[in-house]
Amino acid sequence: MKTIALKIDVNTEKGTRRGVPNLIALLNKHHIPATFLFSFGPDNTGKTIKCIFRRGFFSKTRSNVTGIYGIRSLINGLLRRGPHIARKHADLMRATRDAGFEVGIHSYDHTRWQDYLHKLQFDDVSALYGAALIEFDKVFGEQAKAIGAAGWQANAHSLHCNDFADMAYASDCRGHSPFFPKIGIYTFDTLQIPTTLATLDERLRQRRSSLSHLSQHYLSELTDGVNVLTLHAELEGIKHLAWFDSLLTELKQRQVNFIRLDDYAEQLLSKPESIPICEIVQGQVAGRSGHVAIQGQALQQTTSAAAAKTATTPA
Repeated sequence: MKTIALKIDVNTEKGTRRGVPNLIALLNKHHIPATFLFSFGPDNTGKTIKCIFRRGFFSKTRSNVTGIYGIRSLINGLLRRGPHIARKHADLMRATRDAGFEVGIHSYDHTRWQDYLHKLQFDDVSALYGAALIEFDKVFGEQAKAIGAAGWQANAHSLHCNDFADMAYASDCRGHSPFFPKIGIYTFDTLQIPTTLATLDERLRQRRSSLSHLSQHYLSELTDGVNVLTLHAELEGIKHLAWFDSLLTELKQRQVNFIRLDDYAEQLLSKPESIPICEIVQGQVAGRSGHVAIQGQALQQTTSAAAAKTATTPA
């Protein structure tokens, strides 16, 4: 049975303000569950302008950055102070949860996490992580239980934070199946549910097909079991909303099932002995510049989620 878990990353103030309501309406129309992961702090999208100097950026990027994010977003944090997303849109975030969707953390400062995580010391990573936890609690009045790292940027520091925050699961990397992560000498007990399918922007950058034919690529690449598809509120929720509507229609016609990530995690953790321990490594994904966290080699089985934890606070 083919099943899809939709993970919606909300990167920017524009994505929150415009993309999220669009996606709520569309998903409700199709009666499809999903997980929304919000960015809570300042929208500093403009600071990512430096990415044009990364090796391979122009060769790998065909999407219209200005068309997706808009001039207003691209000057946030660069020519003007970036708006604090949770303070402006707390009501909209709560409305997402109240509409029956799962809500979790994507980031506090999306740009800082995506571009600088691997340069930060543990205390700095912990501070960024903690700021997101605080904002989540302010908005929703409860502890966050799910996180998906901005830009699939994860390392030992961030995985320690997942454990310390007692997350039910994380979706921080790319891969093929759920696992407990290991980096170096540390094994962590927060379940990882990786993104398994290429994202829309990656497919467009690969020049594999026109937008009108991408639905067939998704349909042909679905495997039996749960496929995790990451969407972006700024892309499928605004610029390509009509295309995404058509994709959902085709998926429903093919009798593809949908599941929320928290429900999937609960199913998995009912039998933790069946979940392998795998390395997390840094690697590249077709159609995306830079490196991301990727599921590596399976090392062993574990008898329980608690037994998987051998990590201690890094120095």
